Amino acid sequence: MTLDELYENFEFFDSWEEKYQYVIDLGRTLETLPDKYKTEEWKVQGCQSQVWLVPEIQNGIFHFKGDSDAILVKGIIAIVLLIYNDKSAEEIKSIDVLKIFAKLGLEENLSQSRRNGMMSMVRKIISYAENA
Repeated sequence: MTLDELYENFEFFDSWEEKYQYVIDLGRTLETLPDKYKTEEWKVQGCQSQVWLVPEIQNGIFHFKGDSDAILVKGIIAIVLLIYNDKSAEEIKSIDVLKIFAKLGLEENLSQSRRNGMMSMVRKIISYAENA
């Protein structure tokens, strides 16, 4: 799925409840992260739920895998990974993620703690890009 397709899918829904269910459904598409990655090394700090993000870098292109112990958060991870996967470090650092979240309605409809967790994921991804 592309970001444009995600925007189109979100526009299809009339209510936040429908979008919320769609986010949960997106989370179900994530592969479960092997237990060997569910450690402090890969854990995202600042999330209410447990979240792990693991980068893979090939030829300067990042691909991330992620997981959580919370179903809604898995959906948020799926969205974050859609935004950042298969990009170079420079592309990752140039993404205006707040604009994307606003267009999807995630800024206004998620609880403060979920938004904070979402931004913690983004900061972790950016730190991986900066340290590559």
